[in-house]
Amino acid sequence: MENVFEAKVAQDYINRINKLVEDTHGLWGRMTVDQMLAHCCITYEMVYEPEKHKKPGTIAKFILKTFVKPKVVGEKAYPRDSPTAPQFLIQGRRNFHEEKKRLIGYIQKTQQLGASAFDGKESFSFGKLNSQEWNNMFAKHLNHHLAQFGV
Repeated sequence: MENVFEAKVAQDYINRINKLVEDTHGLWGRMTVDQMLAHCCITYEMVYEPEKHKKPGTIAKFILKTFVKPKVVGEKAYPRDSPTAPQFLIQGRRNFHEEKKRLIGYIQKTQQLGASAFDGKESFSFGKLNSQEWNNMFAKHLNHHLAQFGV
């Protein structure tokens, strides 16, 4: 798994994002490219702007930590057409350039903060994660959706 906290890796993700254009079509799934960028931003919003999202309740958090967390923070890649959690669904079109800029900004901020800022940091849905788990979550999600759009 690439290390999103390394400058070169972060730049590689940014370079892939910069290959996208407004009419890039996905190889699978229903999202448009602007929706995909907005969707990818949600992972970072939950870290940097948690007030934008409703926290899961006690029962939901238990289910997320027990059953979903291992799939999200583990090293195994997501299969095509994996189900999307309701809070990650994007309704309607978004501004492609705005979403692209936001996602790149989040990637840069995460890399600049570094792994130590994430070690033991509380996740919105999964409780405390170590920096490797945070890395896996960020890298897997980005790789999955950038591959979905052929970059």
